[in-house]
Amino acid sequence: MKGRISVLFFTAFFIGDVCHADTSSLDVALQNTYLACVEIDDNLSDIKKLAGINTAVTGVGTGLGVGATVTGFVKAKTDRDIEELEKKLAEIRARERKGEYPTPTAAQLDSFVNTSGSSDKTAETKSSDQLSAKDIEKEIEEKTEKSKKLGNWRTGLLAGNTATNIAGAIISSRTINKDDIQGQIDACILATKELNNAITAAKLNGEDVSEAKRIYNKCREYEFVDVSPIIKRGKGAMIASSIGAGLGGVGTITSAVANSQTIRDDNSESGKKKEKNLNTTSNVLSVGATAASATATVFNATQIAAVKKVASVASDCTEVLR
Repeated sequence: MKGRISVLFFTAFFIGDVCHADTSSLDVALQNTYLACVEIDDNLSDIKKLAGINTAVTGVGTGLGVGATVTGFVKAKTDRDIEELEKKLAEIRARERKGEYPTPTAAQLDSFVNTSGSSDKTAETKSSDQLSAKDIEKEIEEKTEKSKKLGNWRTGLLAGNTATNIAGAIISSRTINKDDIQGQIDACILATKELNNAITAAKLNGEDVSEAKRIYNKCREYEFVDVSPIIKRGKGAMIASSIGAGLGGVGTITSAVANSQTIRDDNSESGKKKEKNLNTTSNVLSVGATAASATATVFNATQIAAVKKVASVASDCTEVLR
């Protein structure tokens, strides 16, 4: 009997000690849960804001890219018109040298211009006046000036597209590295599991665990959310913007070189071919940069949607913690 009492005394002492430790354990578990979970909502909100800003930035970049692309194609059409007019001018000069006719008539030149497919037929804008080589030279000069302006506009628009893509890549990198959101959520999940264990232990001591239980029930919902789309779409936007920045940067340089006076003044066959190739390359790069900007915009928009799916859990958890 004496031995039985000794066993009971030891057991009571042990349980009392454990219960005292559980009280402390519950407080620690609540503190740990607060520290692990409370900032997730704010960080998700920051990511959503950044993705929203980035959607606007890359959207502007897409618009600039479209403008650069359209301008480049208009320039290409203008350059083809100039090329055709130069051919007609060369034919007139050749005929003049042969003495076939000193000054071509409107009807004669009309047959030349009609075969060029030019939409700016000088012969149609001059009523009954005769056209001469001087008239075509003037039109070539006007179109050349237009081509220069178009080239400068394309360069400027591509530079703007490049700048927005660079900004987009930087912002996207911030959204995927924002205080390691995946790591924070994992830490919160672990803390809530430890809180549940502490709640179970505290019940043995007859403590009121209702508040702790509410916190656990709300914050444990992180176990059922998937934050990987937030990171994946952020990375997708960053990659797309980086590609766009690269293409746009090279396109800007190519466009500037193609429109430089040195290249334009080289009227040799090789010089004209080089100018044409540079302009074509610039247009192709413009299309690529624009497509990359548009892709980044889509990624940014879908990243916002992914954040919203997690935000409700974050909001509920933070509310009970505060």
